[in-house]
Amino acid sequence: MNPLKTWLLLAGLTALFGMIGLLLAGPVGMVIALGLAIVMNLFTYWNSDKMVLRMYRAEPVDPNTQNSLLRNYYQDIEALSRRAGLPIPAVYIVDSDQPNAFATGRNPQNAAVCATTGLLRMLDREEIRGVMAHELAHVKNRDTLTMTITASIAGAISSLANFAMFFGGSRDDEEGNSNMFVSLLMMFLAPVAAMLVQMAISRTREYEADRLGGEISGDPEALARALHKIESYARGTLNHQAERNPASAHMFIINPLNGRSMDNLFSTHPATDNRVQALMKLAMDMNRRPAEKTFTSVPTTPM
Repeated sequence: MNPLKTWLLLAGLTALFGMIGLLLAGPVGMVIALGLAIVMNLFTYWNSDKMVLRMYRAEPVDPNTQNSLLRNYYQDIEALSRRAGLPIPAVYIVDSDQPNAFATGRNPQNAAVCATTGLLRMLDREEIRGVMAHELAHVKNRDTLTMTITASIAGAISSLANFAMFFGGSRDDEEGNSNMFVSLLMMFLAPVAAMLVQMAISRTREYEADRLGGEISGDPEALARALHKIESYARGTLNHQAERNPASAHMFIINPLNGRSMDNLFSTHPATDNRVQALMKLAMDMNRRPAEKTFTSVPTTPM
């Protein structure tokens, strides 16, 4: 997502936040809401990685750990980061049976990547590398800041809308009925606003992260296999933190919310089959390329 789209997205969300304040409390409410949105954006800019990692109770991975899965996981991220021309991000793990992964941080110099314990257990090493290359592609494309800020503002919009029920009419029946109508309207707008956020964060960023991730890892087919496995397991395994924080679902490589993986107007992710087809086409294209490639292959070591 380029900088212009990022700023347009944030401006639209901020305007929506201000509009809700206007409807609830007039011009003063709009100014207060816009002021809160600005403060929230600045706060989120500097604390986006900490907020998300704390939300999912992520734990840092020690590069000297004796756990072979975690050690391989960390070493592969180091190798992939070098190949992508990125600083090595902070590496985290989340205790969740659902295989999944996400990236966060305001820029490549302050990024973090995170996988679930389920991902490390259920996927083979090549597939894990493909998944983490996808997440590093988000870091390289600077998608991570946008994803976190939009999740933060979406949550704030929903919270502000919930306060609408406290703005009932108390001076006369006509005004009371009018304010009650506004309150009900705000309650309706809250879920709609969340869907608009999911739409605004273009699904094309997932295709682009798949493409770049396939090139970084040098093995698009492994990423394609991983996507199929993750979707299959995710449908039958709850991610409790994601279910409690649905506005953050778009950050994951596969939608972590059960029953919401369809590719429709309001989905946060493209259909997995479409992503797999694009990756397989990329694999064929890479096989036809000359020997000199943008990225060289990561050496494979035994598990």
